[in-house]
Amino acid sequence: MPESYTEPIGQSDAFLDFQETLSRAAKVDRPVLLIGERGTGKELAAAKLHYLSSRWRGPLVTLNCAALAPALLESELFGHEEGAFTGAHRRRTGRFETAAGGTLFLDEIALIPMEVQEKILRVVEYGSFERVGSSTPVHVEARIIGATNADLPSLAREGRFKRDLLDRLSFDVLFIPPLRARRGDVLLLAVHFAARMAHELCWTELPRFSPGVVARMERYPWPGNVRELRNVVERAVYRSAGPDVDEIAFDPFVSPFGAAAGAGHDAAAPAQAPPPASPEGPPDGNSRSLEAAVRDLEVRMIRESLTAARYNQREAADTLGLTYHQFRGRWRKYRKELSAED
Repeated sequence: MPESYTEPIGQSDAFLDFQETLSRAAKVDRPVLLIGERGTGKELAAAKLHYLSSRWRGPLVTLNCAALAPALLESELFGHEEGAFTGAHRRRTGRFETAAGGTLFLDEIALIPMEVQEKILRVVEYGSFERVGSSTPVHVEARIIGATNADLPSLAREGRFKRDLLDRLSFDVLFIPPLRARRGDVLLLAVHFAARMAHELCWTELPRFSPGVVARMERYPWPGNVRELRNVVERAVYRSAGPDVDEIAFDPFVSPFGAAAGAGHDAAAPAQAPPPASPEGPPDGNSRSLEAAVRDLEVRMIRESLTAARYNQREAADTLGLTYHQFRGRWRKYRKELSAED
């Protein structure tokens, strides 16, 4: 395998079962569909299928079908002749020709327009196609691996994906396990990504995650899967003052200063006057505002978490499911109330 290839990491049953299935499918020279959520490593799985196959000496050509406009996708896949359209100053070889003797990986295959699907079906069935602007057939032989997170059978029933092409490409359909199904792999991957980040920062010590950080990582559902885990861990390592990582932020867009009044509304919209207060007061006879009730609740929970954590603010933040910065923001906001009863 080339130096650029990265072996996937994992030890969970779900991960090992998938790798075994992947290895078996690699040996059979047929099209394969990879189904997986974002960030699960579809391109890495496609690379392993290629390098474990008999085509490993041939090229592995990748195309993200979501990255190109429909008008450009046909030219990118099949190439074009000189003068085929405005700007076509010379003949261009497409990805199918480039992948001859090897593997063509089509990521986000569900987004391919129907007219381009017709030409792909012809390649799969007859091994030939015409470049854009030409009627001369070009013969090519390449294995196709497709990847998507979409429900292709549903798209086929709705007429948005060719049923014949789906039948041709689905010799086998492999489902990549999401990170939440890979019990025990979160910490293993986190340690790996943390070590790589430490090396990039020229640290002499490997990062160490606090028990609170480990617990939060293992509870988190990881909707962005391995890609999200890598970002979260690398961010936590670089933000830490040293090898002891005791703070982690899953969402980098959460402001440590809290939401501004009126956040999320159009600032240019005219302010609307509040409805007039009822002379009888609220239905339950309690004139206390919702804002004051929320404030009292937050103060009480912060005080209780601090007491339980023996005034260790990082542990108190973990107890409340907050980052240290979020906790500090609320602590500063309610400092007077907290100090008044200390």
